[in-house]
Amino acid sequence: MAPLVKEFQKREGEFDTKVCVTAQHREMLDQVLSFFEIIPDYDLDLMKPNQNLYSLTGDIIVNLKPILEEFEPDYIYVHGDTTSTMAASLAAFYSGAKICHIEAGLRTQNMKSSFPEEMNRRVTGVLSTIHFSPTETSKKNLLAENKAETSILVTGNTVIDALKYSVGKVNGKGFKDKEIDSLEKLVNVSERLILVTGHRRENHGQGFVNICKALKQIGIENPNIQIIYPVHLNPKVQKPVYEILGNVENIKLIPPLSYPAFVWLMEKSYIIIMDSGGVQEEPPSLGKPVLVMRDTTERPEAVNAGTVILVGTDKTKILQETQNLLNSPESYKKMSLLHNPYGDGNACTRIVQHILKD
Repeated sequence: MAPLVKEFQKREGEFDTKVCVTAQHREMLDQVLSFFEIIPDYDLDLMKPNQNLYSLTGDIIVNLKPILEEFEPDYIYVHGDTTSTMAASLAAFYSGAKICHIEAGLRTQNMKSSFPEEMNRRVTGVLSTIHFSPTETSKKNLLAENKAETSILVTGNTVIDALKYSVGKVNGKGFKDKEIDSLEKLVNVSERLILVTGHRRENHGQGFVNICKALKQIGIENPNIQIIYPVHLNPKVQKPVYEILGNVENIKLIPPLSYPAFVWLMEKSYIIIMDSGGVQEEPPSLGKPVLVMRDTTERPEAVNAGTVILVGTDKTKILQETQNLLNSPESYKKMSLLHNPYGDGNACTRIVQHILKD
């Protein structure tokens, strides 16, 4: 949402823009706000130990009530498929504001995969007035759910706008970042680098064990590559990762990265292996092949375009697809040169122009 906030703020005379954050992940949030130079107007400060979906949903709705009553917004913008998105949409509906859903229309058609994201995006879709879809496929999903075509605008995804801004800033003259300085000392630029991310709830348990065993074998069989894995703080992720991968020489396990450091590392990577949602969209813009450790994805466009390969948590499949990209220059080149189906980095401009006409 950061580039959209910046786009609205450029038009101060036409819009009165306020930013509200839930702050469920305080440290990560503050890093991003600082990088994009955004100061929230409202901070719900909801980060609590052992938080669950029940309490989080209730807290978001209750804490948004006085803010919505004070500001009385005409439009409320929500993004994606988090619990914050769904709960904020419900609060917005109660307030009478028009709900604008960024990244609307993504579907797996399976309510349990991903959980609870598929439910969150469907509920948000029911409540939304305007659907800003990243792709034609997302638009078709919404039309199949009887959303009016006049309420849908295909814009590309704002995540590509954010990436363009971030790459320019990280590579800009005079930019300094302690995490990037540390990564420059850690990364061996003479070796091919595999970047790994993994955190999804549906992969907890045996899924993560399979993932770690595959990564261990990749590391052992390819001593001239480097694997860097910023490990999520969830204990259900940390335990198998450190137990299985902790002693593999060319696998570096590091703390979670700030957004600018992650962008820097993506740029330096040869292959990216992940189970993330939105991050699937970014590497193709940088020419990086992506292996997604999920059985289903709400982003089939990348699979159809060939910029992403679904490997699930199948150890054999993870190994085979990784080795193919490492050993076959033809396969790698074909995948890395494909067009990114998620946009050209001008989604925010389209969204703002649309609202000016509303």
